[in-house]
Amino acid sequence: MAPSIDFTDPQFIEDPYPGLAELRAEGTPVWSEELGMFLAATHRDANEVLRTRTLGRILQPKTPPDEWDTFNYLHSDSLLDSEPPKHTRLRSLVTKAFNPRRIEQLRPVVADIVSRLLDEMDDHESSGDADLIEHFAEPLPVKVIASLLGFPEEDEHLLRPWSQAIVKMYEVAPDEATRAEARKAADEFAAYVEGLMAERKIHPGEDLVSELAAVEDGGDRLSARELIATCVLLLNAGHEASVNGFGNGMVAMLRREDQASVLRKDPDRYAATAVEEFVRFDAPLHLFERTATADTEIGGVQVAQGQKIAALLGSANRDESVFDRPDEMDITRDPNPHIGFGAGIHFCIGAPLARMEMQTALPLLMKRFPRIELASEPVSRGTFVLRGYATVPVSLS
Repeated sequence: MAPSIDFTDPQFIEDPYPGLAELRAEGTPVWSEELGMFLAATHRDANEVLRTRTLGRILQPKTPPDEWDTFNYLHSDSLLDSEPPKHTRLRSLVTKAFNPRRIEQLRPVVADIVSRLLDEMDDHESSGDADLIEHFAEPLPVKVIASLLGFPEEDEHLLRPWSQAIVKMYEVAPDEATRAEARKAADEFAAYVEGLMAERKIHPGEDLVSELAAVEDGGDRLSARELIATCVLLLNAGHEASVNGFGNGMVAMLRREDQASVLRKDPDRYAATAVEEFVRFDAPLHLFERTATADTEIGGVQVAQGQKIAALLGSANRDESVFDRPDEMDITRDPNPHIGFGAGIHFCIGAPLARMEMQTALPLLMKRFPRIELASEPVSRGTFVLRGYATVPVSLS
């Protein structure tokens, strides 16, 4: 049995790492009665959970089906919640369009977006209300993915609220208001992408929606629902990791002047290792659950067919047996074998884009505002699974 931890307790959410260290100290996966699943807290066990083929993303559709139809297919027809052979087929088709060449082509686009956001941050500094999340970390990936998908700029403001409403369903015990907001967001988001997809089939462009609609493999194409689910997943997963990874890391670094000073002195040199440490030190995603499709042993514990087990990514990234001084931030850490983006067949397809965004944005931010510091205490989003900040007030000069 797991040590007694309330995953909804505000004190635990504020700083989950002492509680996660207790789970790691057990040495093997432990059963959580509260969550109804095993918890793999060590790096070894969490990594094995992610890579073991008899542990799958087995979607449990929400009920009643007619109320949750759109929400359910946005998951069942996406890469995140499918398994081979469907996952293999979807990933093959998606990666034909969403590939390293396309991501690298976005680098100047990202730099331009960053530059414009930094100008706007400067304006907010003059008003005394500059917020690292609201004015930089949050709009950056939304604008990048909107550009990638060819969403009109005037509609960008719709995307983040839809995404946040949907991903709140991944938290522990969402209430009915959260569930209703998620259903509404799923319906609206899917309808929007469907309209965009129909327009691009008639008037294709150079955007990813047009390419996804045209891509094929041996005569196989994405269905309409699969294309919609892919676009929604790219926004939800792709930008949540960037917003929270960047925000969490910047807060941790700005609280540690020894680390901030290293980046202030040479932001280009340390941008890449800093981004990896951001993701390791205060993970944007903490829990990724799997279901046993056959009796499976993880870390000496038997997970029976049908039982669930979760990889605790934030805990794994603080494992004392893998990382030297795991509870200390070191933006020069190299190597850094964190699993913040997952592992195995479900390794985050948006990880290269998230890395490129953050590695481009971080040095530009630090060179533009080398004296940036926290202006007041950041406000947490109050969630555990997707961990991040709602507001991070900063002073820029």
